Amino acid sequence: MSSKKYIHKLLKWEYWPTLMFYVPNIPFALYHALKAKNLVFYTAVNPTIENSGIGTESKFKTMQLIPEKYLPITIFHKANSDCTETINKINQSNISYPLIAKPDVGFRGLLVKKIASENELKNYLEKYPIDILIQEFLTEQNECGIFYLRFPDNQSGKITSITLKEFLHVVGDGKHTLKELVILDKRAKNYLEIVKMNAHVSFNAIIKNGERVQLSDIGNHSKGTQFINGNHLISKKLEETITLLNKQVNGWFYGRIDIKYNSFEELENGKFKILELNGILAEPTHIYDSTKTSYLQALREMRSHWKQLYKIARINHDQKKVPYRSTIGLLKDVKGLNKYTKSIKKLNRF
Repeated sequence: MSSKKYIHKLLKWEYWPTLMFYVPNIPFALYHALKAKNLVFYTAVNPTIENSGIGTESKFKTMQLIPEKYLPITIFHKANSDCTETINKINQSNISYPLIAKPDVGFRGLLVKKIASENELKNYLEKYPIDILIQEFLTEQNECGIFYLRFPDNQSGKITSITLKEFLHVVGDGKHTLKELVILDKRAKNYLEIVKMNAHVSFNAIIKNGERVQLSDIGNHSKGTQFINGNHLISKKLEETITLLNKQVNGWFYGRIDIKYNSFEELENGKFKILELNGILAEPTHIYDSTKTSYLQALREMRSHWKQLYKIARINHDQKKVPYRSTIGLLKDVKGLNKYTKSIKKLNRF
């Protein structure tokens, strides 16, 4: 990493390591663990999601909780299974290329890739001998993350965060090549390696004046997507729509859904597709809009959500008799997740 790029990321807190958003809040988390008299009380928050969605869960199994009309067509590829069989399933499901491939267990955009052809998909599946989800590439114009929570003894819940997503892009001026535009762009230049792998236009091509070139199709911060605070869009109608959805997803009380939609009006009326449902590991990602939120405000917002998480866990455990996971069992799962993550990151280097 160049010194200029390092300094830029050091000064912009949205690029800081994940631990910087969790370590300062550990005393707050321990306080609530003491109140609950259990270190892993949070595992009672979302009873139908493995470990309530701490990152060890299968995305495919979690998505099965959601009504089909909200879901993209998805094919599950079992680790080391026959690629030909999976490709046949894709053809039978009428999924056309490009499509999206991603690990069934994973987070923060790890190994999520837009696949352009059958041959490219085959290479991807052979390179990564793990459980993979293959989804249709959704063409809705917009993407957002909606954080929602509902207390189990209440009939209605609330939206606590809306994050609008601005995909990494540059705009041509009729003079500079794509590579030059990327280097000149304050945000894009930090993701040069990602852009090289995903650019659909030659790096040496001069981009027409006013032409917008999207550099990534994956809506993750790690892929360069800018998170924009959209909390001003929270409305009673949208909360009613998401509450209606929530009641159809058995055992989900806390987390974030990542959504594709065309217009805000359609979103309010329930016309959208859900890319993922994230449980207790989810963050109210509007906090990463550093133009509107300071680092200390971001930490405070996370504590505010964790406080609600604690209340939901206690209601589920004390009133609904939802058991807490054993601490040893959870630690084994987390250890397994860490081992798995390291192994696929190692594969990604080659």
